[in-house]
Amino acid sequence: MTERADRIIAALRSGHDHLAARVRGLAAADLTKGSGAAEWDLSQVLSHLGSGAEITLAVLEGALDGTGPKGMDFNKSVWARWDAMSPAERAEGFVPANEALVSRYEKLDTHTRETLRIDLGFLPAPVDVATAAGLRLSEFTFHTWDIEVAFDPAAVLAPDATEPLLDQAGLLIGHLGRADAVDGRPVRLTVRTTDPGRSFGLTLDEAVALGDAPAEPDAVLSAPAEWWLRLTTGRHAPAHTPTSVTLTGGALTLDDLRRVFPGF
Repeated sequence: MTERADRIIAALRSGHDHLAARVRGLAAADLTKGSGAAEWDLSQVLSHLGSGAEITLAVLEGALDGTGPKGMDFNKSVWARWDAMSPAERAEGFVPANEALVSRYEKLDTHTRETLRIDLGFLPAPVDVATAAGLRLSEFTFHTWDIEVAFDPAAVLAPDATEPLLDQAGLLIGHLGRADAVDGRPVRLTVRTTDPGRSFGLTLDEAVALGDAPAEPDAVLSAPAEWWLRLTTGRHAPAHTPTSVTLTGGALTLDDLRRVFPGF
């Protein structure tokens, strides 16, 4: 079944079209504004996305032709070239670089989307197209928010990307969360999201993990799905938290959860 891959690739396309139009409308002064990524201005976010598109495309081509990933020296050369660009060059270069990647995903036929396995170079085993494209969608969507929030404190994640990202949230949750942030106390939460509506469990113990909703949770977090996703990646400042987010039960506070997910 390629439904998951199809949906993720469609979200990559809609996300690209939206951000490409946004970038073309930016003034020169906008490119040096601070972004939602604390240490980067907008042009540096675009540099990260543009260089990432080139590297991801090379990894995909390596899987298709059997040569595998190019390795760290190639990655470093791409990063160095983008780092040396001016803010305007980064904005101009991002659009064709990301278009090339999205178009290549779109050209994969049904059989390839189902059977291809991609060695990303940092996971223990090759992954399918949906997983590889989903990781790119995650990177792209959160960094798009980093750009949008520079102009709108109430910015949200792209709706087309939210459900696919929610489906894969458990993939990296153990790397994103810090269980020791709540003083080693084991805590079991029920997380209830809207748009889309889901209910699942978040365990803070020796590790941070997702699973089934506990029968007797220590606390219940209710939030829009896109904010829950932003929470897990550190994009959760009070100024960017909607009033619909609630945490009941008394076992911990929203500030505790923010410490669990400090971001990168």
